Amino acid sequence: MRLIFIFLFVSTFTFTNGQIPDSHPKVIAQGAKYSPAVQKKIQQVENNLGLWVHIEGIPNRQSLQERMTFYNIKGVSIAVIRNYKVEWAKGYGWADSEEKRAVTTQTVFQAASISKSLNGVGVLKLVQEGKLNLSTDINQYLKSWKFPYDSISKGNKITTAHLLSHTAGLTIHGFPGYATGDALPNIPEILDGVKPANTKSVRSAFEPGIKYQYSGGGTTISQKIVEDITGMPYHKYMWDKVLKPLGMHNSTFAHEAGKGNTILRATAYLNDGKPVTGKYHIYPEQAAAALWTTPSDIAQYIIETQLALQGKSNKVLSQEMTKLRLTPVVDSVAALGVFNQKKGAHTYFQHGGSNAGFRSQYLGSLEGGNGVVVMVNSDNGAILSEIINSVATVYNWSGFYEPKFHKTILVDSLILNMYVGNYNLNNQSISIVRVGDKLVLKQGPQQMNVHFTSDKDFIILEVPNVEYSFIKDAYNKVEGIQIKRGTDITMLSKVL
Repeated sequence: MRLIFIFLFVSTFTFTNGQIPDSHPKVIAQGAKYSPAVQKKIQQVENNLGLWVHIEGIPNRQSLQERMTFYNIKGVSIAVIRNYKVEWAKGYGWADSEEKRAVTTQTVFQAASISKSLNGVGVLKLVQEGKLNLSTDINQYLKSWKFPYDSISKGNKITTAHLLSHTAGLTIHGFPGYATGDALPNIPEILDGVKPANTKSVRSAFEPGIKYQYSGGGTTISQKIVEDITGMPYHKYMWDKVLKPLGMHNSTFAHEAGKGNTILRATAYLNDGKPVTGKYHIYPEQAAAALWTTPSDIAQYIIETQLALQGKSNKVLSQEMTKLRLTPVVDSVAALGVFNQKKGAHTYFQHGGSNAGFRSQYLGSLEGGNGVVVMVNSDNGAILSEIINSVATVYNWSGFYEPKFHKTILVDSLILNMYVGNYNLNNQSISIVRVGDKLVLKQGPQQMNVHFTSDKDFIILEVPNVEYSFIKDAYNKVEGIQIKRGTDITMLSKVL
């Protein structure tokens, strides 16, 4: 997601296949056997996870096992793309630690918001077939539910292009999902915020087409459009027209994903290592969050996108439609279900995902046929960027991994005490607590050390490319914490 988040969240080891004793902390790995050259690269990736920042006295490169232990992550699954092919895929750790079910390359994870990328493919398939115009008012396609325009939209109509690029000016960032056994709302109930829906209604926050604001609610409207145009259940349309043609045979948007074969489904885990109640949440907001898949399947989507962009394949979308899907709508980043990211000399299309107990990230280069997909069954996604940095380094992605160098300082005890307290932004809340001569940032069960670069500025190792500053008023009273990620800035206010 292209937003500021508070969190996105000791020796080299050898991976072994098969079961290990309950008391043994080693992570097991499951995957196919590869050539010696590829095996060497796999081992290099496993043992060179790169932090986003260099701090004196803190090792910058660590092993996958060390980082999984540090973040309390049960399972990891990785697929690496080189020269338009999956060079290797491998699973690590547990799909379910209690059942001692190891992660394999066939273990399916919830892709969360990566669902939006595949949804973009499905919607543009309708455009390609002449059944949908991206620039037409969405109410021309919605049948059993209509978007209730009000004065906030200033008479401007929302289009499907707005929905896919998060420029519709709509509310509802994301969805918490539903526990197994809960009553599930239908799409109109979700969009109107009517029980059993557990989120508020999807409505205008500002006029459409003027700026970016991430909205899973908007993506859910696109799900309704797909169903109303095709007359098909969303998951069936996506299987027939997108997943199956792409060769994503271990993927589905259906609620009952893996039914009859649940052994392949990963269990979701919270930051404290406890499983999500019922093993995972269910997401009727399918287009926004419900895809069950594997890194190898997402890799098939990435490769097809890369080949279609060059006019070398058209399993679902033509070269023209693929170019359109990858073209930002308002800014230089947010396209139709994907985000463009410039790293070094190359541009990558990418998306991340965050569901209860699952985190994921993919990147695919627009040129050269490179890519990576990482999925974990944890609420902590900080390891994703570290694995991707390792892949980028091992595979020589020019200019991709360029860690920042920071020198940290010790801050006077009296100043530290000024910063202690609670800070809020809307429904997000964090605490700054004193531990010895240092400060710790806490959110829920997660705790991370504050590393000061000045007496008011700090960084957090687990939150890549984000800079924090304590803000004071004219009377030297702490007002809040500024969070800066690139050009995006937000403020957490201190609770008095």
